[in-house]
Amino acid sequence: MTDEETPGWKEPWKLWTPPIAITDRLYYVGNRNVSAYLIRTSEGLILIDTTFAQTAYLLTESIRAADADPADVKIILHCHGHVDHCGATRRMKELTGAAVTMGERDVETVEKGTPLTCAQYFYGMPDFETFNVDRPLRHMDTVELGDVAIRCHHTPGHTPGTMTYTFETPVDGAPRLVGLFGGPGVWTLTDEHRDAQGYPGNRDDFARTLAYLKTLDVELWLAAHPGQNDTFTKAARLTKGKPPNPFLDPDGWQQFIEGLERHFRQILRG
Repeated sequence: MTDEETPGWKEPWKLWTPPIAITDRLYYVGNRNVSAYLIRTSEGLILIDTTFAQTAYLLTESIRAADADPADVKIILHCHGHVDHCGATRRMKELTGAAVTMGERDVETVEKGTPLTCAQYFYGMPDFETFNVDRPLRHMDTVELGDVAIRCHHTPGHTPGTMTYTFETPVDGAPRLVGLFGGPGVWTLTDEHRDAQGYPGNRDDFARTLAYLKTLDVELWLAAHPGQNDTFTKAARLTKGKPPNPFLDPDGWQQFIEGLERHFRQILRG
């Protein structure tokens, strides 16, 4: 099932998928349409993205199915301020008491529920559940919990505050660099949507972002939506238990960025 064929937020029960143990410490806990990731640390859990408000119950059940307790989530990171990635944050904050973090330039979007959340514009939702951000993030900030340190890279374009996250985790007995580009969606850069969902300078920002991402030597790459890195195909291979871990894909990271660059050039050519 592709992202386009997947039922949307109005039928959240159809988006359920079991969690995926990517490594011993890293889990996919999102749904069939939107990614979310759980990181185990020596002092609790870090959650990256919360998905739609309507799929919050799927997220908590996925965390439990990964043999973790949602109450142990201490930090919530966000890729960017769109409703599909942070719609359930208010609910998860109320449930867990976790510290909420996000790229500085997307904070106003989620705290005021501005049109840039894309809730009404793109998904036809009647409202957006606003939330407060405890720590706005800037380029090269580090988010630490226990024995895990996540480096924050400001990579704007899709939204003003889009962040990319990198951190090391053991994979097949060796430390590997994990990377998640938080804003690969080029639709906000198109003429069709740019006036409503873009911001001044977003195309220039995206060009700089792509050039920067090429410099990151990511070995295990995660995606903001599962279709972008074939999450479920890799998960099926992972169940066979034969090394190397299929999520180890440094060539795939570079190929994905190059593919975005080609798509971006087409947009610029009109």
